[in-house]
Amino acid sequence: METRPVPPESAVAHVDDPRRRLVDQTLKRFQYRPDALIEVLHVAQEAYSFLGEELLGDIARQLKLPESQVLGVATFYHAFALRPKGEHSCIVCTGTACYVKGAGEIVKVLEAAYGIHSGQTTADGRLTLGAARCFGNCSLAPLLVVDDKVLGKETAEGIAGRVAAVLGNGTPRRESTS
Repeated sequence: METRPVPPESAVAHVDDPRRRLVDQTLKRFQYRPDALIEVLHVAQEAYSFLGEELLGDIARQLKLPESQVLGVATFYHAFALRPKGEHSCIVCTGTACYVKGAGEIVKVLEAAYGIHSGQTTADGRLTLGAARCFGNCSLAPLLVVDDKVLGKETAEGIAGRVAAVLGNGTPRRESTS
């Protein structure tokens, strides 16, 4: 008879956390089988909105997998985030059509305006800036998606203000010099 692993000590501190209970219930439902890793990571991502180092370590221990394997899976799939995401997101398409029509400049302007690089979140946790290879809507190139709003045929001029308007916060942290 196989014994089920005891929750790690770090999980005990989270016993009252409903997010942690959800992850633990998922582990239990899948009987702590290592082949349930992706499903457990999806539940953890949904519950916490990102997969922190401690959480990944707990999952690895409970599934009896090396932490390197769990981290490898978490970094391989784009659906998983290892850092907290912002309240809002701005994803710029950097596919060929968008890039040729100025997406690179748009990314530079937004990085300067918000003081972050693609893949980062502002210090106040308000905005995560990202890039995607292609949204498959080249007729709107260059385009970006702010939260769920598509902004197409954009230019670098004034983009920071348009993004700020969609976010409902007036102007960005600092204006671009480009």
